[in-house]
Amino acid sequence: DSSFETFFCETASGKHVPRAVFIDLEPTVIDEIRTGTYHALFHPEQLISGKEDAANNYARGHYTIGKEIIDTVLSRIR
Repeated sequence: DSSFETFFCETASGKHVPRAVFIDLEPTVIDEIRTGTYHALFHPEQLISGKEDAANNYARGHYTIGKEIIDTVLSRIR
């Protein structure tokens, strides 16, 4: 059914994972997903994190720290 493929994609191993990309500049939350109870539910390539947070500063996140991971994020979304 094609409606199933709208929300899930099949990995090379035949496992179906949600079409979701998790992005955070600060690694703590994404690392919790990677190691938590539901780590097997998501594809590891779709869990993207930076090395430090923007400290609630839009300019810092948009113009400096965010620029470091934007290429990775855009390639995963495609």
